[in-house]
Amino acid sequence: MELTLLSFGIKTVPVGVTYTDLLRVWQEADELPAIEHAWLWDHLLPLFGPVDTPIHEGWTMLAALAARTERLSFGHLVTGNLTRAPALLAKMAATVDAVAPGRLVLGLGVGGTRQPGDTLVPREYGAYGLHIASPGEGVARLAESCQIIRRMWTEDRFDFEGRHYRLRDVVCEPKPARRPPLLVGGWGDRTLGVVAEHADIWNVPGPPHNSLEFVAERNRALDERCAAIGRDPASLIRSTQVTVSYEDPGATRAVVKELAGIGLTHIVLNLRPPFPAGVARWAADEIITPSSG
Repeated sequence: MELTLLSFGIKTVPVGVTYTDLLRVWQEADELPAIEHAWLWDHLLPLFGPVDTPIHEGWTMLAALAARTERLSFGHLVTGNLTRAPALLAKMAATVDAVAPGRLVLGLGVGGTRQPGDTLVPREYGAYGLHIASPGEGVARLAESCQIIRRMWTEDRFDFEGRHYRLRDVVCEPKPARRPPLLVGGWGDRTLGVVAEHADIWNVPGPPHNSLEFVAERNRALDERCAAIGRDPASLIRSTQVTVSYEDPGATRAVVKELAGIGLTHIVLNLRPPFPAGVARWAADEIITPSSG
């Protein structure tokens, strides 16, 4: 029987917590070899609780945490593509890489799109004056952004003439120490096409956000997308997020086992705020180590 090697990380949502709270968890995780990566999210208003709950801007916080850790790879799950222009985002990422060379993973998603009955995106994007795209436009913008970001990190200077983005003689210096892996999150058919063409890592939320059956079906659909363009599906890392249960870690271990069984080997444990003392050690001892045997 072939052994499937799992990679584990943690996600700390920066809502209702302080920088000191986040730094405590990240520095604890940085000392634990079982935890390989750490993640924030990238929203400007909270998605739960009162709208005036304190929330930290994701890229500023990421740079601060990167500067105070030494080993963990890190990123966002995910940065909304419509929040910042792609050339600016590539420059920001290169700057964070200069703070912590070789450790950044750029996590990117479509961002806010118009959906029937949705109130969260209009509230957040309207508050900050951001463009809300149709789903089709959002995916098209994501595909162009992936092209721009990669070129910013690898080419000296270039022009870009897309349907949604246009650049003239753009330069990005210094470039990242290594090209950061590109993680794309999402599960729609059109988004999976972008994943197959551009991503190094695919991320999809697992239970309770999406059922195991849904994740398995989307994983198979991604295999088909890869095959259709001549890409080896095995070249794409499959990542998922699991919200931990502090009360029942055994239930979380069971979900991790099921997700690993359908081929998702990059596991991100979403630690719900407020973060208990020693939560990174708890995650390593109660979930990661038992799941790695």
